[in-house]
Amino acid sequence: MEITPKSKIQDILNHFPQLEEEIIRSAPPFENLRNPVLRRTVARLATLEQAARIGGMNPLDLVNRLRRAVGQTEISKPIEMPTATDIPLAGEEDPAWVRGDAQFVVDGNRLLEAGEVPLNHIQSLLGQLEEGRFILLITDFEPRPMIEALQKQNRKVYHKLDEQNTNRHLTYIC
Repeated sequence: MEITPKSKIQDILNHFPQLEEEIIRSAPPFENLRNPVLRRTVARLATLEQAARIGGMNPLDLVNRLRRAVGQTEISKPIEMPTATDIPLAGEEDPAWVRGDAQFVVDGNRLLEAGEVPLNHIQSLLGQLEEGRFILLITDFEPRPMIEALQKQNRKVYHKLDEQNTNRHLTYIC
């Protein structure tokens, strides 16, 4: 099995169980991998790229660290990150409040790479949000914890995959 940014943690651990400690060291939130119940759920869903972001590190660094540990050649090309360009307009199936232009477009991946917490950034923008406008958060993963935190604050949140680029998640917030 070749280790890539899109590799699921469960697949990696099935093929290379010795990498469990390295993954946990790299992304401390994945300490939960030691819990058998959580391991079956989290590891099955999370990719290395997501684990790296949660751990606050560059995904390519984590991938190459694990590749070195099992004797695979390092990957030298940069990982493509989603951008705010060419975002499709909301369609008829989307809520009416997400139609139109976003007041703010936030690249969540770039914030994570810079060591920023996207939720903190979104919170600061919410104070500047004009009536009837929204924030568009773009990531390459579903930001489920952030969505839940904002919903607990009674914020409207709508999430979908970009139909033109299924590696890009669009989260609308107001």
